[in-house]
Amino acid sequence: MLVSDSPQVPVETVNFHLWQPCNMSCRFCFAAFRDVRRTVLPEGHLPRRDAELVVTLLAEAGFRKLTFAGGEPLLCPWLVDLVTLAHRLGMVTSVVTNGSLLDEAMLQRLRGVLDWIAVSVDSARPRTLRALGRATAGRVMTPAEYLTLCRRIRELGFRLKVNTVVTARNWREDMVDFIIAARPERWKVFQVLPVAGQNSGKVEPLLVTPRQFADFVSRNLRVESAGIRLIPEDNDVMPGSYAALDPAGRFFDSVDPRGYTYSEPILKVGVHRAISQVRISREKFLARDGLYGLPLPAPAAAEESGGR
Repeated sequence: MLVSDSPQVPVETVNFHLWQPCNMSCRFCFAAFRDVRRTVLPEGHLPRRDAELVVTLLAEAGFRKLTFAGGEPLLCPWLVDLVTLAHRLGMVTSVVTNGSLLDEAMLQRLRGVLDWIAVSVDSARPRTLRALGRATAGRVMTPAEYLTLCRRIRELGFRLKVNTVVTARNWREDMVDFIIAARPERWKVFQVLPVAGQNSGKVEPLLVTPRQFADFVSRNLRVESAGIRLIPEDNDVMPGSYAALDPAGRFFDSVDPRGYTYSEPILKVGVHRAISQVRISREKFLARDGLYGLPLPAPAAAEESGGR
């Protein structure tokens, strides 16, 4: 097993985009990773044992929270095993999903080992979801289905987060009633991010100006009166503020406008050498509240009296 070559990682949380395939075709997706599949990983994912080793290395390197993303991570047959491993290694665990595969059986399998579930909901209007490509075989989830899923997630004791990407299709939308009914602890609102090689050729008609994004945020900020925190991330906040792995187990960043910069695989060079090859700003990480969901460090034990 590779040994960490540094005692500290620059941030405490990491996203592992373990599965390139997805059952939806969102036009704005910045994590399509077709370049990864075409150039280094024809299957679109690591073998199970390699994925387990990636999780272990991340925990050993000092990451305290691991988010599994995709593509659609619930397409991975061994997702539950990876979440269980991360939980056993002491990490806070999270999954980001489009929700279409999150049935009762899967929720029960994840219960007790998964801390957070983030459900991607870009609109409370089925027509808008269909226009965005947020559909499976042409079928979109209805607002009632999303709300039923969110309620069940909370009933089973998972912590709930909702992610929304603001585009030209939804920036005028008022989602307050829907979000209050869903009752997530956090609502992460992203400005649609163009990334060369990921969504170029599709995303351009969906781009919004900073003013349009701010308009969406201000219109929907009323959810905070219901105790739901809205966290906006514009195009200045996102690049360089995440530690993220692609499906091949390489760190990547989106600082370069020409496309993602990839590190060498951590299975080849280790976590710390790989992460040194991308750009991650701890200041930006903290500014976007990257420490959410982590337990506070235990206070240092008080020194005994007598000068010991």
